[in-house]
Amino acid sequence: MRSRLPPFWQQVITVLGGTLGAQALPLAAAPLITRLCAPSEMGHFSMWLGVAMVAAIGATLRLETAMILDHEPAQQRTCFRVVFYTAGVTALAVTAGAVLVRAAGMAVVRELSWAALLTLGLGTWLISITQTTLAYATSHGAFGQAARAKVWGAGTIAFAQLGLLYLGAGGTGLLAGQLIGMAAGLAAARLQLRPPSAPIGLVLDPAQRAYLVKHQAFWRFSLPSSLLNALVAQLPLFLIGLHHGAPAAGLFALTQRVLYAPVALLAASVREVFKRQSVHEYLNVGHCAHAYRHTFKILLLLALGPSLTLFAFSPSLFEGIFGASWRAAGELAQLLVPLYFLNFIASPLSYVFAVTGKQKIDLKWQVALFTMTVSVFSIPGTLHENVQWYAIGYSLLYLVYLYLSWQCSQIPRVRS
Repeated sequence: MRSRLPPFWQQVITVLGGTLGAQALPLAAAPLITRLCAPSEMGHFSMWLGVAMVAAIGATLRLETAMILDHEPAQQRTCFRVVFYTAGVTALAVTAGAVLVRAAGMAVVRELSWAALLTLGLGTWLISITQTTLAYATSHGAFGQAARAKVWGAGTIAFAQLGLLYLGAGGTGLLAGQLIGMAAGLAAARLQLRPPSAPIGLVLDPAQRAYLVKHQAFWRFSLPSSLLNALVAQLPLFLIGLHHGAPAAGLFALTQRVLYAPVALLAASVREVFKRQSVHEYLNVGHCAHAYRHTFKILLLLALGPSLTLFAFSPSLFEGIFGASWRAAGELAQLLVPLYFLNFIASPLSYVFAVTGKQKIDLKWQVALFTMTVSVFSIPGTLHENVQWYAIGYSLLYLVYLYLSWQCSQIPRVRS
């Protein structure tokens, strides 16, 4: 049956199988987790994870994306060595910075435990190396192996967090379970994929420095853009925690997790296939408009059902699934559904900026998004008012983003 499907859908189903397991396990565990921890504990953990995820973007310099374009074994081995070096330096810097900021007495950091602060660097390192290893899988079409590694990591996180919460570990259990699961996922990925070894030196050698120069567009333009994108994704959580408290941050964190699930499940699977197809079409045809248009239609159809369901029934669904204390998270979800509908479509297609070498356009858009986010959450108001203005501003910017990415997909390739 599957052999009759077009290659696009065969690859999507392979990626989707792993992503389904990787996302279904945490979502299945969420109703139990929300009954074993308070919104404030979820808020503190989510802020820790948000910082680690943002720092991990900087740790890779976005060179894992370059690996998908550069398939030569020697070049990929060099990429791994560079990322291992930069991830190690970043992990040490993040840990030291967290300790110094805590010593300075900043209000937001004071709410995080010492265990959280001292493990920020470790979390950053695990995320960055895992991202690079999975990019290696994408570059070789090893979707099945990557899928199994994702499932193993997600399953370990879910079971470890549940076990530790049941034993009374509280917020520390969420943190420790996340670290255990991420380490298990990375180990599974490296065993499945056998990527190049990456011994770490004290300084970058000439080959590594040459690699940085060769792919400088990624750390000059893609890195700031991705950092801004990751920061904007986490910034509402940080600002809500600052202005409305950790319980409100916990409610928003659950909302993000549920609404982002379709993006991480379906859109991310399509994105992995779109990466390969857009690069292939761009190199052979001279543009990637056909791959873009085909992927856009698929994403639009996939997004409609979940979005309409969540928009209509979010408050009652959240209360029934996660408990009465989490109904307010469902009310926030109703405000954010249009935004995540557009995010579902636009996020996978954003890779067209890297394919066509137009990372500078993406960077400018990310700056506008960052400015909008800071502005709307700086306006005095209730939690619902801040979230509503955030959803409206972000949605309008996503419409601009889709237009720009479509224009880029049609730009003819300049042949050397």
